Amino acid sequence: MAPTPEESTLLQALRNGDEAAFALLVDRYHGQLLRLAMAFVASRAIAEEVVQETWIGVLEGLARFEGRSSLKTWIFRILTNQAKTRGVRESRTVPFSPLGNDDADKPSVDPTRFLTSGYFVDHWASPPTPWDEATPERLLLSKECGQRLEQAIEALPPAQRQVLVLRDVDGLSSEEVCNVLALSETNQRVLLHRARSRVRRALERYLEGDASTP
Repeated sequence: MAPTPEESTLLQALRNGDEAAFALLVDRYHGQLLRLAMAFVASRAIAEEVVQETWIGVLEGLARFEGRSSLKTWIFRILTNQAKTRGVRESRTVPFSPLGNDDADKPSVDPTRFLTSGYFVDHWASPPTPWDEATPERLLLSKECGQRLEQAIEALPPAQRQVLVLRDVDGLSSEEVCNVLALSETNQRVLLHRARSRVRRALERYLEGDASTP
């Protein structure tokens, strides 16, 4: 995905040393980069340092940027490279696994939730809790639910967390995520499905009042 016309204009301004253009870039992507960095390293402080190193890398690499991807994808790829390098140096992060092998053999949905006999075998025995029930009680719990959601995301295996953050939090397309994390489309899809399933299970337990269940 090549740079958009707006990105091309911004890129030219950056290459001309336009400080306002750089400030715009930082304002637009800093938060997203920090979230992604925290999916790679062990603390917010280290993540902040990784993001700062990323911006330095952006400035130093502007002249070499060939436009084979969008400017956004290029910046995020610099971040992932910086984060992986820093993680290895700090020895505080799990190496990235393309298929998330830490639970590769586990089903995305608990098998006990499906019927094992009868006419409706393999159908839901315990269907998922609906997420669109905007009852007053649910609305009052929305802030705490958001906190539970953050905890569920933080508890994901690193590879799943990275894909989920990029897709569902930062809104990158599947193509962009594949480029940023150097994944195949199939691997990206599998990781995203597993991540969403795990987060959904965690929120279901919370909404059902069983937040203590692992």
